[in-house]
Amino acid sequence: MSNQTMESTRCDGSSSKSSAAILLADSFREQGLVALGECGCEIVMDPSLKDGALVEAIAATNPDILVVRSTKVTSEMMCASERLSLIVRAGAGYDTIDISAASKRGIFVANCPNKNSIAVAELAWSLILSCDRKVPDQVIDLRNGSWNKKAYSKASGLHGRTLGVIGLGGIGKEVISRGKAFGMNIVGWSRSLTDEVAVELGINRCDTLLNLAKMSDVVTVHVASTPETEHIIDATFLDAMQEGATLINTSRGKVIDEQALLQAVKEKNLCVGLDVYQNEPSAGDASFSPEIVGQSCVYGTHHVGASTEQAQDAIAMEAVRIIKSYITSGEVPNSVNRAKSTPAKAILSIRHLNLPGVLAHIFELISRTGINVEEMENVIYEGSEAACARIQLGELLTQEQIEKIRGNDNVLSVTVSTINT
Repeated sequence: MSNQTMESTRCDGSSSKSSAAILLADSFREQGLVALGECGCEIVMDPSLKDGALVEAIAATNPDILVVRSTKVTSEMMCASERLSLIVRAGAGYDTIDISAASKRGIFVANCPNKNSIAVAELAWSLILSCDRKVPDQVIDLRNGSWNKKAYSKASGLHGRTLGVIGLGGIGKEVISRGKAFGMNIVGWSRSLTDEVAVELGINRCDTLLNLAKMSDVVTVHVASTPETEHIIDATFLDAMQEGATLINTSRGKVIDEQALLQAVKEKNLCVGLDVYQNEPSAGDASFSPEIVGQSCVYGTHHVGASTEQAQDAIAMEAVRIIKSYITSGEVPNSVNRAKSTPAKAILSIRHLNLPGVLAHIFELISRTGINVEEMENVIYEGSEAACARIQLGELLTQEQIEKIRGNDNVLSVTVSTINT
């Protein structure tokens, strides 16, 4: 393992022990490394770490924070460090991280959304143009000494044709703006798309995926990999597509049923551009030859949608922002595994003097009730003399239990409100 531990230097320039130990298991931009070093973080970086080697590295370094790009993070890796409390995915998708395992161990997982939107949209358009003009084939023929203008003078063209966009997050919106520049008619679908938003985007809303498939000359997919989106492009969708239409996927391999796609390519003369695949290698270099990429009308790239210098600089600095926030305030921007709701039934609001032992006494009283604390925050007022604790409880307290809390001389007031579920 290559150890690139940077000398710990705080932002004020004074030397000190690091405020957090960070393991970078993938490459990371230099400006991001410098920014983390300026915050006094102790950094170990080794982009070669994968699988068992990463488990060993986590056990050896016992980091507070793990940063990854495409590297898979498993439950075994999380269990290798008792200190690990934050995993940062330096990118948007986080399907390579075992979110369930992280949540069970109380480890935050955060991502860096919308920082690579332009880069992925640019690659999607390079694939669209490749499908229309057969650019890769033309290059290969020229390199082989073959001139075939007649065969390559049959492009359909894009102006005036219909572009169907599935998924209207940051990437989808960037694809739309470029589609307008090409003069295409654009239809879109997402579960959350409304007519009002469609009007704002300057597109037409499709009420179903099948309608989008039927209407579109070019379909491009930009959805996250979730259980709901697995094989969202299936045999039924592909059968609804127009003969000779184009399909682009720069999102995740699992969103397309690859066997159904292979059949559709053979039967419907579809032209396909792929940057992602169902069982693509996790390593940067590997043998890989799925049947789909061997088809003459399929153009594939190597899951490099986000791999531009511009995108990686932006992602690195977003990762730095997340880490800085966490080590200075405990807040985790872009957390993907914080519960959207809790089983709490009541909020206990306690204004109290900001003195040692006050909260300890309150929590001791709550503990005796057998009621669980679901979430809490303690806000300090200007001057640091008083504070307000807002405690979400799994059950309502009795009036007698509330009066015991009020009985603390350092408690200024106690109010209880119910949570409507």
